[in-house]
Amino acid sequence: MDAATDAFVSHRNLLFTIAYEMLGSAADAEDVLQETWLRWAGVDHGTVENHRAYLVRIVTRQALGRLRTLGRRKESYVGSWLPEPLLTTPDVAEDVELADSVSMAMMLVLETLTPTERAVFVLREVFDVDYDEIATALDKNPAAVRQIAHRARSHVAARRPREVVTQAASREALAAFRRATETGDLQALLDLLAPDVVFLGDGGGVKQAVPRPVVGSSKVARMLLGGMLKVTGWTMEPAQVNGYPALIVRFGGELDTVLAVRVEDGLISGLYAVRNPAKLSHMTEETTLRR
Repeated sequence: MDAATDAFVSHRNLLFTIAYEMLGSAADAEDVLQETWLRWAGVDHGTVENHRAYLVRIVTRQALGRLRTLGRRKESYVGSWLPEPLLTTPDVAEDVELADSVSMAMMLVLETLTPTERAVFVLREVFDVDYDEIATALDKNPAAVRQIAHRARSHVAARRPREVVTQAASREALAAFRRATETGDLQALLDLLAPDVVFLGDGGGVKQAVPRPVVGSSKVARMLLGGMLKVTGWTMEPAQVNGYPALIVRFGGELDTVLAVRVEDGLISGLYAVRNPAKLSHMTEETTLRR
């Protein structure tokens, strides 16, 4: 069991990353890791040639089952559902492809895939798992997996940001956003928002949040400034969330909201505010992600 434990521990961050990208929920990803360990502990490890591949296979199957259950839970979720934000380590930002794959904007695109498409896309495009291994994990033939991968890539390409935004561009946009909201400068905020910007708020029925997406720079800007002017005692601070710069909003010193953005052509085209307390537990310490 010592060798089995060492193998699991050495690949744990990779397994968590796979599960999180498939589920969009850190809490569910942790549960999947526990299930993966229980199954791994019962394997005859002497028959396993590639520990990494075998563990990836287990975590994929467990995450896929959990993803289907999660889909049913989302159907009864109050308001907009957003991925659970992670306070990520600095090295995640240095891996451009990894940071892009876990960004809030990309995680929302992955939400539009079917469970099987999401599994195939994540394993192939993010972790470069070969088609034969994906086929084994999903109990499908490689030809079918290739077709699913092609369909998923086309779907994602039509919805993802046109370009990978640099860390510097994201920081610059967020700094300007913070100045505009802190000073109540409506025009500065309007100049920063894309005309068709979308604001999504996730309170989970526990915290107040907009019940449906707010679309358009004027509506979003006036909603933000109107809401912030009504309340005192709030502060904003920069943080590294899901591989990209974001803002943490505190009320009375307590964590209240994680605000992530999607930036395109220098303008903010998406604002994602997570307020549901159940989704903020991974904002107290950094999470290490690996490919």
